[in-house]
Amino acid sequence: MTRSLNVACLQTRPKPDIRSALDEALALAEVATDAGGQLLTLPEYCGGLTTKGKSFVPPAMPEEEHPVLKGLQDFAKSRKVWVIIGSVAISGSAGKIYNRSFTIDDMGCIRSRYDKIHLFDIQLSQNEVYRESALISGGKHAVLSNTPLAIIGHSICYDLRFPGLYRELARAGAEILMVPAAFTKKTGEAHWHILNRARAIENGAFVVAPCAVGPIDGGGESYGHSLIVNPWGEVLADGGITPGIVQATIDLDEVSRIRRKIPSLEHDQPFTLNGNTQRNVA
Repeated sequence: MTRSLNVACLQTRPKPDIRSALDEALALAEVATDAGGQLLTLPEYCGGLTTKGKSFVPPAMPEEEHPVLKGLQDFAKSRKVWVIIGSVAISGSAGKIYNRSFTIDDMGCIRSRYDKIHLFDIQLSQNEVYRESALISGGKHAVLSNTPLAIIGHSICYDLRFPGLYRELARAGAEILMVPAAFTKKTGEAHWHILNRARAIENGAFVVAPCAVGPIDGGGESYGHSLIVNPWGEVLADGGITPGIVQATIDLDEVSRIRRKIPSLEHDQPFTLNGNTQRNVA
């Protein structure tokens, strides 16, 4: 008997406010659940996103008051599905916020939280500059969710460029690596598919990467192309460039089969750099 799981990526648009973001998320969640979705996943900043100058400016609220979190908890409970909220902006201290992901179980309870570790501070061109650290407090802890559906490792967007994080999650047992994102169109066209496929191949894991799509109020554009990738690096579903849903039924036993064929997680070896610095291969 296979461990099958119907996974859906809800490819939402970067909305400028919380209410319209929740409305779009709930509408797509209904469609995905009616189509058999058991695990619904949403992009980074699915609670709203705008830009101002060099900064992302998502609408933020305290966790206990956030309408998107509450609305999706109620949906999960009423429809008896699991939901991974890619991230919403949660009020923090000293004028900063957290870019926080949530895992919601089929009773509407929060099963895990993850704060984005690596912050998007880059300059793509003279005019396209992003400084996520101007507003966001970075997380300090990797998070693994051991759920009845699967063992899930969490990340958000720019984390995708740091393979050591995924290696540690996989070595700790992650079968699904989550990569919710609002990847920029420019970097997405160059790197999105290859990076997600690489993380799957390196770690013998499924990668589920719901990505926002379309223009962002204030400037910039999200790439879309939400992906579901199997442990061999094959793309099972690609959301393209329009809002909507992509779904795939995955066989979680494929993770152990691939890891037996190519047991690279067991082959990591310590080594030295210039004879005096010890590192682990990742």
